[in-house]
Order: sequence, then structure tokens, then C-alpha cells
Amino acid sequence: MGSWYWIGVSAGLGAGVGVLVAGAVGAVRSVLLASAVAAALAGAGLGYGIDEWQPGGWADVAAGAAGGLFGLLGAAQVVGGALRRGGTRGGTATLVGGGALLVAAAAWIPVVGYLEALALPVLAARLRRAQPERYAGLRTLARDE
Repeated sequence: MGSWYWIGVSAGLGAGVGVLVAGAVGAVRSVLLASAVAAALAGAGLGYGIDEWQPGGWADVAAGAAGGLFGLLGAAQVVGGALRRGGTRGGTATLVGGGALLVAAAAWIPVVGYLEALALPVLAARLRRAQPERYAGLRTLARDE
């Protein structure tokens, strides 16, 4: 396989780490920046390890860091929605952790690592737009004035 394959593996494994970090942290906005840095560094570390093992150069490190960041941003939207709708932290973390393993396993398929790193933020944007707006509804009628 060429270096393009290993760069895609780095991006996909980074996305898997980002999803795992999002599942572990939950939807706490105050630690989102710190967890984004942690996911990017973990992805860069995976990319560096792959670069030492197979050819790819600095692109492995950059793709791993970008995959980690994009994976976190994509999964944070899903985790936040699950927790807002009544999911437990432990159950959500377990299910998202299993999803992270699937993302990491799929990264070894040629080209899929690139697609995962790009598809996760697109998924998050679509989910964010699909959220219904909040209306007061019947609560405004219940006021005694």
C-alpha cells in the first residue's frame, strides 16, 4: 500500500479516538476545548506511530490530529442529544465507545478513513440543523394575568 493508504488510516483512527473522547467526556461545554485538544493530540500520536511504522511523513500526524478533532466535534453533537433526551451517562458512553471501536476498525479499509474524518462533522451539522426550535407552547396559556 502507498502512503495515501496510511494517511487515511491515521485519519480514521484519529476519528475513532475523537469519538471515544466525546463519549467519555459527555456533553459538558466547559471541557469541550480541553477535550478537543486531547483528541487532536491523541490522533496526532497515532499518526506519529503510523508514520514511524509505515511511510507517510508529516501528513500522517496532521491527518490523525484532524481526524481526532473532527471525530470529537461530530460525536459531541450525538452525545449531547442523547443526554438531553434522557440517556444515562454510562449507557451513552458505552454505546459511543462501541461506535468508536467500529470507526477505528473501519479505518483500515482503503479510503474509508478519509470518509470517516469528513463525514462526522457533516453529520453533526445536519443533526444540529434538524433540532426543532423551542416554543413556549401551552405554557403561555397557563399564566393567570
